[in-house]
Amino acid sequence: MKISGHIKKMVTTLESPVQYQLPVNDKLVLLNDHVGSQITLKYDGEINCIACGNRTNKSYNQGHCYPCFISLASCDMCIMKPETCHYHVGTCREPEWGETHCLQHHYVYLANSSGIKVGITRGTQIPTRWIDQGASQALPIFRVGNRLLSGQIEVAIKAHVSDRTDWRKMLKGVPDDVDLIGRRDELLLKVEDEIEQIKKEHGETNVEFLANEKPVGIDFPVEEYPEKVKSLNFDKTPDIEGVLQGIKGQYLILSTGVLNIRKFAGYHISLG
Repeated sequence: MKISGHIKKMVTTLESPVQYQLPVNDKLVLLNDHVGSQITLKYDGEINCIACGNRTNKSYNQGHCYPCFISLASCDMCIMKPETCHYHVGTCREPEWGETHCLQHHYVYLANSSGIKVGITRGTQIPTRWIDQGASQALPIFRVGNRLLSGQIEVAIKAHVSDRTDWRKMLKGVPDDVDLIGRRDELLLKVEDEIEQIKKEHGETNVEFLANEKPVGIDFPVEEYPEKVKSLNFDKTPDIEGVLQGIKGQYLILSTGVLNIRKFAGYHISLG
């Protein structure tokens, strides 16, 4: 395996285990075949924006140049905080992008990665979102009409359960199984009034409870988890090598540390 080019976040397929492909320019490298083998990744100092393709000295928001970072809707703060979506007030950076990404059906879900958490995603991102978070279990609980609604429901639920993944804990092993249906029912009793208010404001048809959904189990290609998680960084260590012990979320688990591939999207890397 000797290839070089600009990388992007890994492409995943839900199989047992998850199949991982690393985009390198216009090629896809199947990484599962290299679990258990020595690999090297060398960064040559070149970064190109994943949106416009221009050369940039620094990466913003996982692979963007600064002009794209401050102008693209996909880099706006409301992506991190969907309850602050402002398309409806006419201030979206890119209204057409908002129509295709935010004014679409979204799902509110529970996942078990470093413990139980609540999250939201577009329907087209299931199960990609769960895999990227390193979730071993996931359960959709609501299907709603747009991103803003999903954010409002998430805010109600996260008053009782985390909305974040502890990435270090996630990379240390497989969490104990959780009864996601039981936890869902417990949480919904706690937020019943908030959900009813959201339905009144936005319409019953925009908030669908997914009573019949079953938990999805996700198995990752990991031969050995690290006892201590050491983060690797191309900006500090351009040459990274080690035995690829596994892949989970968007992380390569190496014998020398863990590397967040998504963080270095747009970097020009030689892989061997």
